[in-house]
Amino acid sequence: MQAMKNILLPTDFSENSINAIKYALRFFEKRNCTFYLLHTFTPAAYHSGKAFQNFTSMELVHATRDAAAERIKNLITNLKAEFNNPQHHLKWVVDFNLLIGKIRSMVKEKNIDLIIMGTQGATGAKEIFLGTHTMYTIKKVNCPVLAVPSGYHYKKPEEILFATDYKILRSQDLRFLEYYIGLHSARLHILNVYTENLDEQQREHRKQLSEFLKDRKPVFHLTEGDDIPEAVEAFQKENNIDLMMMVHKKHSFFENILFKPVINQLVYHTNVPFMVMPVREKQSEQ
Repeated sequence: MQAMKNILLPTDFSENSINAIKYALRFFEKRNCTFYLLHTFTPAAYHSGKAFQNFTSMELVHATRDAAAERIKNLITNLKAEFNNPQHHLKWVVDFNLLIGKIRSMVKEKNIDLIIMGTQGATGAKEIFLGTHTMYTIKKVNCPVLAVPSGYHYKKPEEILFATDYKILRSQDLRFLEYYIGLHSARLHILNVYTENLDEQQREHRKQLSEFLKDRKPVFHLTEGDDIPEAVEAFQKENNIDLMMMVHKKHSFFENILFKPVINQLVYHTNVPFMVMPVREKQSEQ
């Protein structure tokens, strides 16, 4: 796999999203990258049903765009001052658009390799681990997503966990894993979250993983117990995992882990960044 070059960083200027941007700059600090900071907006007047063509609505759009452009330029100035990395090129886009639609078009237009975004902070008893935007990006956009939990301080990924049920394994998944292990010379843990005996295809996938990554010496593990999300969380803590990776397919074990409500504050705050590789119909190899 070629070195990552084009990284998309959606931001709403919240502390959470800026934290994810800073994580991204450190995560790729030794790579030549172009980072696209993206801010989308939909003015309140547009939602209130007023005619979009009238002068005041257009004026509001321009004023909102100008203010956002000023903020994003200031943010980039501050990031350049803080990180001062000649290998990094920071560009910005401000658009009157819905976030997911704009992300989709930018992934195609800019040949985006990875989207990095923050998860939203806690909202009391109803807190959801993934913010709405992050969840929809993972579900709707055909591009890998790296989600950085709110308040997570960057730590070099030395221990990476790939959680899999061995049902899907494509050549791009193997190259993807190899790239990220190599990026930080990390140790890879491969956790089998399938609680039954593996069938022939699953055993073949496990063998392919072992052979393709043999020089990296991955460590294979089995989950203990039937509660997969609980088992993954326990493994993550016991082995000091710095980054979790998964392949996402509709109705897979992955959705049980990531799209469930998280009540326990402690569990919420000990989560680590995770990267999701999407599976789409008729997806071409990258």
